[in-house]
Amino acid sequence: MRSTSSAREILKTLLEQPGLVQVAGIHDAEEARAAIACGVRWLGFPLRLPVHAEDLTEAEAAEVIHGLPEDVHAVLITYLDRAPDILAFCRTLGVSAVQLHGDISAQEVESLRTAAPELALIKSLVVGLHANETLFDEAKTLSPWVDAFITDTFDHSTGASGATGRTHDWAVSRRVVEQSPRPVILAGGLTPENVARAVREVRPAGVDVHTGVEDASGRKCPTRLRRFMHEVRLGYAAD
Repeated sequence: MRSTSSAREILKTLLEQPGLVQVAGIHDAEEARAAIACGVRWLGFPLRLPVHAEDLTEAEAAEVIHGLPEDVHAVLITYLDRAPDILAFCRTLGVSAVQLHGDISAQEVESLRTAAPELALIKSLVVGLHANETLFDEAKTLSPWVDAFITDTFDHSTGASGATGRTHDWAVSRRVVEQSPRPVILAGGLTPENVARAVREVRPAGVDVHTGVEDASGRKCPTRLRRFMHEVRLGYAAD
């Protein structure tokens, strides 16, 4: 893994002062540099996806991650559900943070935490996939082993859990924020046009954006990235 300060400790510190921004779906080094120039320090790399096509190959991702500045953290976004496979993938890519986005058992999460105590663990809570009460129960069950949760959107038309470009009922995420023993990051259809309102209504510890800062070509747009960061600051300042 990259020899930075513990991503887990940095994540904990950042989430204690809400305002973290993660940009997911980085295509290449150029996009990474554009996001970093806008002030982004957490970059997400969704790989081995069950529904969507990857934004880049695993070898390309590893190369981009290797070239990141020391104060920028790469997050593996994975649907893998076994601790040894997840840890091996993290080490192959050189990441010190992982977002568990699939259906993974509490036993496997505990095993991953035990095997890699230095690894920052973020677990998704997908709104619309199961009954809302299941989300709250999952947060309570997994909180001893994860550092944060991220709420995202389930798309019934495609079966995609996340990266849907769709918002969900923010009242559900607000309840997760209120009930979760761990900080909560909000994702799902966020854009420069709605993120300030989302922050005010949900009061998350951070936000995640993927398609909402892309242009018609499907690439991250520097103008939309800058607007997004500005609106995030406005949302937290109002809160």
